[in-house]
Amino acid sequence: MFSYRHAFHAGNHADVLKHTVLIATLQHLLQKDAALTVLDTHAGAGLYRLDGDYATTSAESADGILRLVAPATPPALTPALQDYVDMVRAFNQGAVTRVYPGSPFIAQRLLRDQDKLKLFELHPTDARALAGNVAQLEAGRQVAVLPEDGFEGVKKFLPPPARRALVLCDPSYEIKSDYGRVLDLVQDSLKRFATGVYAVWYPIIPRPEAHDLPRRLKTMANKAGKPWLHATLTVKSSKLAAPASENQRRPGLPASGMFLINPPFTLQAALREALPQMAELLAQDRHATHGLEVGG
Repeated sequence: MFSYRHAFHAGNHADVLKHTVLIATLQHLLQKDAALTVLDTHAGAGLYRLDGDYATTSAESADGILRLVAPATPPALTPALQDYVDMVRAFNQGAVTRVYPGSPFIAQRLLRDQDKLKLFELHPTDARALAGNVAQLEAGRQVAVLPEDGFEGVKKFLPPPARRALVLCDPSYEIKSDYGRVLDLVQDSLKRFATGVYAVWYPIIPRPEAHDLPRRLKTMANKAGKPWLHATLTVKSSKLAAPASENQRRPGLPASGMFLINPPFTLQAALREALPQMAELLAQDRHATHGLEVGG
């Protein structure tokens, strides 16, 4: 049950997509003075060392964030991608990127004094690491670390006092039941707080549940009469040959998506610029592509 560790995947292409969307969404929501509550259902450890044992085992950041920050002559980035790169750089000193901020630290860096951040993490090791990392922020009561099941935990915070919330849901999906639990979470949350912003990350892999998830989220949003946005990033073909030897590294994730209900109206334009550049810069083969749909 507790096998998944995001430290192995920190800074990969899926994080580039997820965190670019997160930053652009928060920047819009924080333009209003009223307090915002951010609920992160699967917060992880919060901060990751890209030169640590976990990250170097898979080295996925080499084909993710490091492609954007490592070149001697960095490419001119679209505004949304530039904001993402600037955020990561803010956690590092000098030209070398050694630290990668997860969604908890990205959100906390953007939040104002009146905003709240609730971080759920069930993995015992990551929950302890998260608590230790957050303690260094000295953020007081603004940030709460909750070592519990985020699928259930968010319920007690919806609706929030100021009636403004962003829920980020990005489980590992290692357990097939996660797909159904994501759908249950979104459906229940919309009943509790219909005007909240709900952002779901998911892997695009050869599994029926993965392809079914965005379709069912779309149906759910349409039935509720809510606008939605669906962004996808593919960096390589999912039809990869099996490893030639036991020592060969397993093929990594080929693609992922972000599905938002009640997205900021500014997000579509930001991603229409950013997604093609992501696909170009992070491509691992000729099958790299992107997608952007909106509705509602």
